[in-house]
Amino acid sequence: MVGLLYLVVVLAILCDSPLVDLDWSLQQLRPYKQWPEALPYLDIWVVAGQRGPTAIAACLWLGWRCYRSHSARPLLMMGSALLLLNATVGGVKILTGRLGPHYAHYVGSPELFSGGSIFPSGHTANAVVTWGVLAYLANRWRRTGAALAALTAASIGLTTVYLGTHWISDVFAGWAAGALVLLALPLVEPAVAALDRRVLAAWHREGRFARPVPAPRSRPSAARPPWSAPARPLPVRPQPAQARSTAPSRTVRLSRSERYSMVSGSSGATTRTVRQPRSTASARAGSTRSPG
Repeated sequence: MVGLLYLVVVLAILCDSPLVDLDWSLQQLRPYKQWPEALPYLDIWVVAGQRGPTAIAACLWLGWRCYRSHSARPLLMMGSALLLLNATVGGVKILTGRLGPHYAHYVGSPELFSGGSIFPSGHTANAVVTWGVLAYLANRWRRTGAALAALTAASIGLTTVYLGTHWISDVFAGWAAGALVLLALPLVEPAVAALDRRVLAAWHREGRFARPVPAPRSRPSAARPPWSAPARPLPVRPQPAQARSTAPSRTVRLSRSERYSMVSGSSGATTRTVRQPRSTASARAGSTRSPG
């Protein structure tokens, strides 16, 4: 649809349609004389549509983007868009050869094939493409950038009509040509990606823009530093001695006629009770008993 609109505007100028009458009506109105207060400001603002200043500013920012992202895609996209702009605008300028309002010869004439280069408007088309590509490459603020690019391109086109440097039909064709270039950018993405890989391979092969490989960090050893306090051994808690053996004592089964006797140890520190038969106990008692 945009390409068809571009073609319709070109044919309307070639066929001397009512669009040419509209051009002459606005030129004879001379807005820069009707409202001279805005002339100093708009004379500076129109620079935002010139190829040189805008392309330099955009390429500086895109070059920084290439350095940060380690990719040549931003600059390659801008270069591709400018090449397409030259093909869609520059070729038509040379073929039509239209003169501007300040150099027109006859009232009501389309002023074609007179050696001029005014149709379509280069200021307008360049504003659409340059600021539109910046919005196209934006990652976070793409919608806001697209709105700002549209407002900038619209104001640049109307400013050229105010200054009398372009016909209104030039502005229409410039808007259509710039929009056609922006719509063609997704079609050139595969070629740009392939060229980006070749450019990065060449730069890395020469050792430029290559990120140095960081040296591996040595892990700290487990040994203590010399200034640290020596490790103290954990205190050993003494185990409580068993006051009483858990082993079952040896029990001798005695008959009813036998009795138990108590035998005291010689040490006196520990008294132990032993169950013995009556015969053994009486024999020992007899040996220790005094006569008489």
